[in-house]
Amino acid sequence: MATHPKAAAFGGGILAALAGTATGHVVAALLNPASSPVLAVGTAVINQTPTPVKVWAVRELGSADKPVLVGSVLVGTLVLAGIAGLLTPKRPVAGMGLLLLLVAAAGVAAVSQPAAGPLDAVPALVAAVVGPLVLVRLVGGGVSLRLRRRGDTSARPTRRGFLIGAGVVAAASVVVAGTGQWVVRTRNRISDVVLPKPAKPLPALATGLEREYDGISRFVTRNSDFYRVDTNLTVPVVDVDGWQLIVDGDVEEELTLSFEDLTRMDVVERDITLTCVSNEVGGNLVGAARWLGVPLQDLLDRAGVGSRADQILTTAVDGFTISTPLDVALDGRNTLVAFGMNGEPLPREHGFPVRMVTPGLYGYVGSMKWLERITLTTYDRRQAYWTKRKWATDGPIKLSSRVDTPRPLSTVDAGKRVIGGVAWAQPDGVAKVEVRLDGGGWQEARLGPNAGVEYWRQWYLPWDAESGSHQIAVRATNRKGEVQTAERATPFPGGSTGIQEVVVNVT
Repeated sequence: MATHPKAAAFGGGILAALAGTATGHVVAALLNPASSPVLAVGTAVINQTPTPVKVWAVRELGSADKPVLVGSVLVGTLVLAGIAGLLTPKRPVAGMGLLLLLVAAAGVAAVSQPAAGPLDAVPALVAAVVGPLVLVRLVGGGVSLRLRRRGDTSARPTRRGFLIGAGVVAAASVVVAGTGQWVVRTRNRISDVVLPKPAKPLPALATGLEREYDGISRFVTRNSDFYRVDTNLTVPVVDVDGWQLIVDGDVEEELTLSFEDLTRMDVVERDITLTCVSNEVGGNLVGAARWLGVPLQDLLDRAGVGSRADQILTTAVDGFTISTPLDVALDGRNTLVAFGMNGEPLPREHGFPVRMVTPGLYGYVGSMKWLERITLTTYDRRQAYWTKRKWATDGPIKLSSRVDTPRPLSTVDAGKRVIGGVAWAQPDGVAKVEVRLDGGGWQEARLGPNAGVEYWRQWYLPWDAESGSHQIAVRATNRKGEVQTAERATPFPGGSTGIQEVVVNVT
């Protein structure tokens, strides 16, 4: 039985791209995972995407934004590779040229990343060899897909011949790509990192309301549940033994510290809630944890702050930058250079080996992950990644509250129920939380345990739920007496505001 030449050629192009991409991926896993062809192109797409589109993606897709982007890049690449396969039998130069153009785009994307080096081009170079070889084998005269000459039916490829050749390439690509993923996961494991003990350990955090009232967010967010929003399609792999933290710029003495140097300093624990600026009203891009590290103030005191700086520019191992107002970092809040999270070393997804944690500032301003350099400079001289994209410079976290239970648009049974959730008011702390039912008056809710002004508060309100549709609203008040504003604002450029209102059906 014969295979249609065009379908076979299109499939051959796709398989050639898969083989080249898989081989490039496994090479990148051994060198730098971020230089993997698809991931490099995806990162370039992220960097060139307009801010409104990024805000939409985080709002609509949440943590799925990265898989969707990678999948879209891969599908687009495979379609173009299929076209290259169609061109190759009659126009081999055009077909090969299109395939090599795709590989070249990945190579340029890899070496254009801020911290890229010459070796980041190697995965694309390998793909540039493997992909065309497979394409020639399958489409350009190989045994499996020889195109018949006019009148020569014997040269017509059989379905069995094509499927054997295609199956071998597909299976090999899956094995190679899987090997690459295994290498990345193996490298991502954190072993042999022993955290120091703080000189004055904090008391154990109190039992949260979630033990008694189902549906309320955990008082301490588990590391595995902590939100993650960043521009990285793959987590940077950092060798803790070779890692160094540099403090430079407008300082009296430049510092270069190893991980061991940092852990031998005066280590402290702090309970701090972090929030992403992309968090919508009622959103889940917020989490609370106990962090272990060194106060940023101690590092700056040791280096000596100069007279010109008004900005702390932090740089990650991959070249990404964040800017933090210097006066905020020095105003007495518990800003940390952290290496521990909830009693464990930082997970790689959250910044291993070291990150910065600044209470009261959105993450894009004060919480650099995979930290490598702290530079004191001025806003006139240096701009960070997000400030170049016109996000607000200061980024203070807005006074906010959220309904966790009952869920929006959920249906619950009538009777004794509980309305509950969390509220946060950094750096002043939550004084009270109020709930409004069906447009009536505000009722004060009961607060859960208190872990300090930089940590969120759980809250709940007993509710005699009657049949029908009900509207629930919540607002918080901080210790200065400031009430959460009802004025609606989108996350861009400085964080969302407004009162969350949910509708619940009672039967």
